[in-house]
Amino acid sequence: MSFAGTHTALVTPFRNGAFDREAFCSLIETQIAGGVEGIVPVGTTGESPTLTHEEHTEVIRVAIEAAKGRCKVIAGTGSNSTMEAVSLTTDAEKVGADAALLVAPYYNKPSQEGLYRHFRAIAEAVKIPIVLYSIPGRCGIEIGVETVVRLANDCPSIVCIKEAGGTVERVSQLRQAVPETFEILSGDDSLTLPFLSAGGVGVISVASNLIPREVSDYVRAWRTGRTREAVDAHRHYYRLFKDLFIEPNPVPIKYALFLKGVMSAEVRLPLCEMSDANKEKLRSTLSALKLL
Repeated sequence: MSFAGTHTALVTPFRNGAFDREAFCSLIETQIAGGVEGIVPVGTTGESPTLTHEEHTEVIRVAIEAAKGRCKVIAGTGSNSTMEAVSLTTDAEKVGADAALLVAPYYNKPSQEGLYRHFRAIAEAVKIPIVLYSIPGRCGIEIGVETVVRLANDCPSIVCIKEAGGTVERVSQLRQAVPETFEILSGDDSLTLPFLSAGGVGVISVASNLIPREVSDYVRAWRTGRTREAVDAHRHYYRLFKDLFIEPNPVPIKYALFLKGVMSAEVRLPLCEMSDANKEKLRSTLSALKLL
């Protein structure tokens, strides 16, 4: 299974504090119509830390039912407890997820050996493909290049990494070290184009919640040799890519979707609504790009 292309890190819509299934299914239909290769429920963008275990599995199950095999479903199942990550990943496999996205354990800051054992234990518990997720800005720890290489060589189901360390150099380092078949995805919309140029094959995108066709088209343009088209699209939407992170993700993207009438802007504590100044800044960007 290849993970090349665009995969949307889905928001989890809420209404009056509860999971809004209708808005979620509508969002997924928009993604599929927009040509994305996959969807990623209950990652960071899906506010996974604030979902109960029951809600977590429900959101994954609903995503699979709504997708109906028309795109990949990569379930976010990471945790800083190996036992919990095994449980979540096993549940995702049971309900039919195509793959699992596993973030580095946060807060407890394990050693690289601990990281290796954590991911290996999960890989040995399930049969579905695993996408590693390195985001040191949120987790306080990076999955080291040597650790990625060990996992890629020792665990046949660990086949890809979502790289959100913020540097193109790290993509180059990984590409030089991992097996040729091991894939690298961008975890930052603003860095997707440079990551593609350094050996990445796609993106797990926040922006594609709002503009799935535009993101998937420009990633596809790069991968099919239409580099000028891809560069132009990157430059055009760069302002949006940055402004969707002026406050903690997914607060801005949910507000943007609210302005489009797609869903409420509700987030769960400890996240809260955007400041008025940043609401106006994001609204201005959306208007400038003719997205309102």
